[in-house]
This record gives sequence, C-alpha cells and structure tokens, in this order.
Amino acid sequence: MTDALRQCSDIVRAGDPDRYLSDLFAPAEARPHLFALHAFALEVADIRRKVSNPTLGEMRLKWWEGAIRGDHGGSPVAAALATTIAAFGLPMLAFDNLLQARVFDLYDDAMPTVNDLEGYAGDTEAAVMQLGAMILAGGKDPGSAELSGYAGVAVAVTDMLRALPRTAATGQPFLPSDLLQKHGVSTGQVAARDATPAVRYVLADQRALARERLAEARRASSAVDPALLPAFLPAAMVDLYIDRMEKPGFDPLHTVADVSPLRRQWVLWRAARNGRI
Repeated sequence: MTDALRQCSDIVRAGDPDRYLSDLFAPAEARPHLFALHAFALEVADIRRKVSNPTLGEMRLKWWEGAIRGDHGGSPVAAALATTIAAFGLPMLAFDNLLQARVFDLYDDAMPTVNDLEGYAGDTEAAVMQLGAMILAGGKDPGSAELSGYAGVAVAVTDMLRALPRTAATGQPFLPSDLLQKHGVSTGQVAARDATPAVRYVLADQRALARERLAEARRASSAVDPALLPAFLPAAMVDLYIDRMEKPGFDPLHTVADVSPLRRQWVLWRAARNGRI
C-alpha cells in the first residue's frame, strides 16, 4: 500500500466508518479510488473546524479547486484524487459544485428551506455517491442519478441530525428556517440545546424526510446494476440511526445516535450480501 493510499484509507476509516466499511465491499482495484474520493469529501467537509475564520476557509476551498486539477502541492489526498479523476473521467463540474456548496458550511447563515437543504445534500452527499458509482462503473454513466439523489438526501439529513449536539452549539444546525417557523422554534432555542416539544417536532419532520428519501432510494435501486451497491451502502445505516433517535429518553441535542462497531459491520454486510440498501 502506497503512503498516499494509506493516508486516504486512514482518513476515511477514522472520519466515516460507514463509508470505510462500504468501500471494503468494492472490488479491490476500485478501493484506492473510492478511498481517494471519500478522503477528499471528508477533508473539505471538515474545513470549518480547522480554520479560525470563514475567509481562511474560502481560501482552502479555492486551493482545492486547483488541487483537483493537478496543482496539489504535494498533498497525498489531492494527488490521489487527481489520479482518480483522470482515470475515470470524473466530471469536474460535480467537484466544483461540491466545493461551492461547502462555502455555506463556513458561515452561520440559516438553511432557508427544506428544498434548499435537499439541494445542498444533492451537491454534497449525493454527488459523492454518484461519483463513487461512476468509479465502480469504470468511468461510464452508471445510470444511478435518481438513486444517488434520494440516497444522498437520506444520508445527509441523518448525518445532520446525528451531528446536532455539536452543530447546534456552534450556531449552524442545518435545520431549515421554514421548518423552524412552522413549529414556532427560534434559532436561539436550538443553540441553547433545549429539546422542547416544538424542537422535537422539527426533528421528527427531518427524520420523516430521511425515511421517505430512503424508501424512494430503495425503489430506485432496483433499476441499478448491483455492482454499484458499495457506493450507496451507507444509506443502509439510516433506519438504524433514526431508530436510535426515536427511542424513549433520547436527547437529540446532547446525544449522538451511534451503534457499536459490530452492529455497523453486521448491517452493512447484510445489505451487501442481500444486494439492497
């Protein structure tokens, strides 16, 4: 294993265990490329935490625009990703859109509407799934855009709910303003991490959205080559995480919905074996 591949796989294993295990179900020749793609996705998603102000974050995102085009300055993740992009002819527009979407992460602006949230998920999580499917399809059109869209929203919304104990405190919980207004919830209530009945109604609506998109993804998956499944396996965890959130006594603003490593491995193995997310 090269140093670049080892670094990419280590980043994915530490930052997104669901994705790491899903990648292991891909053919051996595809794994280095999936690790490169997913290490990149994690690196840009984590920029806000690593910089002291939004301007530095935007500079970092701008650096990635050049890095994925070959000007990687020795970064092993960027070098590995540039190789992957060239090997499979991955569309630069998808990466540019993802980087542009991540600018939103750097500020405390509210997510305006549920539709905006789904659009954000489409440019980030869904795009990464579609790019992964392209890798597994050998650079050809995988015919999985619909599946990517639905599964990407399901995973993104679930991940946002799981991250609430951290993001609510930092002032960017990704809860759409129109949904907050519908239930009479202020951003201050969320920032105070007070799980009032009204706040819980907001979160229930978000969980319902994730389950609805997951159901649509499962229907769409029937039209997709089963060989592409590893790109979408993280969606198999959505129901389990939401079930955890809906247990009596669960505090969504102080507790992260998680599962044991063994349970995670079992769910993903079963999904891979059965050929369905």
